Amino acid sequence: MMAKLKGRMKHMKLVHQINTAFGLSLLLVLSITGVLIHWVLMDHFIGKEQEGLRTLGATLTASLQQQPLPAAGAGQVPESIMLTAPYATLSSGVQAIVTDQQGNVVSGPDPEGSGLDHGRTGVAAAEPYTLQNLWDGSDRRYLVQVNALPQGKLTLLTPVSRIQAIEQALLKRLILVFAVGAAVMFLFSLFITRKLIHPLMSLRQELGKVKNRRFAEVNLIRAGGEIGSVARAVYEMAGELDRFNRVQKQFFQNASHELKSPLMSIAGYAEGIRDGVFEGEDVRKGLDIILGESGRLRDLVGEMTLLAKLDSEEDIFRPVEFRLEELVTEAVERVNPLLVRRQLVLHTEIAGGAGLAMQADRDKLLQALLNVLTNAARYAGKNIYIKAGADKGGIRLTVSDDGPGIPRELLPSLFHRFVKGKNGESGLGLAISRAIVERCGGSLNARNCSEGSGAVLTFQFPPATG
Repeated sequence: MMAKLKGRMKHMKLVHQINTAFGLSLLLVLSITGVLIHWVLMDHFIGKEQEGLRTLGATLTASLQQQPLPAAGAGQVPESIMLTAPYATLSSGVQAIVTDQQGNVVSGPDPEGSGLDHGRTGVAAAEPYTLQNLWDGSDRRYLVQVNALPQGKLTLLTPVSRIQAIEQALLKRLILVFAVGAAVMFLFSLFITRKLIHPLMSLRQELGKVKNRRFAEVNLIRAGGEIGSVARAVYEMAGELDRFNRVQKQFFQNASHELKSPLMSIAGYAEGIRDGVFEGEDVRKGLDIILGESGRLRDLVGEMTLLAKLDSEEDIFRPVEFRLEELVTEAVERVNPLLVRRQLVLHTEIAGGAGLAMQADRDKLLQALLNVLTNAARYAGKNIYIKAGADKGGIRLTVSDDGPGIPRELLPSLFHRFVKGKNGESGLGLAISRAIVERCGGSLNARNCSEGSGAVLTFQFPPATG
């Protein structure tokens, strides 16, 4: 219960970390987006306002050029001018100041006063300004448009604060929309994170089983994407480890049994000779048995050592290029005494002859072929067949016999260690052969020609490179 609670706490911790990271990232992105939108909106509104001021300035300039200006201090621009200009559409916040050639204000608010003419514009007062600051652009609180008149200048201005107020009102609405969208995204991220983290934490539990060597208890976690691929890989790895673990246990059990038999024979005859149980010719027979079992024990230990090296050492193979025909000829010469003793006939057929080149460890591959030929001689009736030739870009070699064939229940595990038939010896020969062939880059498989009509073992090799 405590372990389950601890695992759940770690699960929640990871979920919170991911959600916090996503929330901070989202906040950062929205903040940067808000700043960019602020500057974009301000630039857009200022551009539009300046364009409006230019249009209004051109219209008023055209109207004023057709009428004489009042004297300085005589009042505002005549009402007829105001009515003919599109001033009414921009009058909320826009001021018009007309000056003569000497810079005296002919019409408009007093620039040294409140900043706006309340009677004409109805706009709240701004901070005081001077015409010179407006003309040279040093007063950035206002957008200014200056148009030349024959009698002086027409200056149009509007406060930037009014544009900022419009922009901020729009920006607040956008921020509200962003906030709602961010909340929806965050809630969606909570759902997605849980969906992703749950199989990941389940996979962590299965890896804990692998760590504790409980391979058979590992379950397949159903998930999609890369997590699903990793989960399948972990499940398959656990299956392979479980199979390897069972094979290793079976190997040690079988090895202890195979070693125990000759050791018991040696110990029994040695004690009998020591205690005088055997006399005369029986003593010699006992010594012969001791020597025979010692040789069998030596061969068995040698085969087990070779298998261990084939499984663990990378530098025991010395690949060289050679001809398959030479390898088969040497193997036939070595197995010939056994064939003569058992009165067997070996038929050899090599298509391509000297053209079949291979690159592998010749000595170890010769040992693998000898193991297969010896096994065939043990079960053959009268004939053994060796056929070799090119096959699908590689080299194919088959060894078959006319014996009873391989029992159906033995076929799946024929190349496992200590698996042997009725007349088998140690049960390591075919396991060694397959290990050697696979280390040479090939494959070794077994089948029957047909039910009860001989075994066929097939070597498949890649062609020599270089």
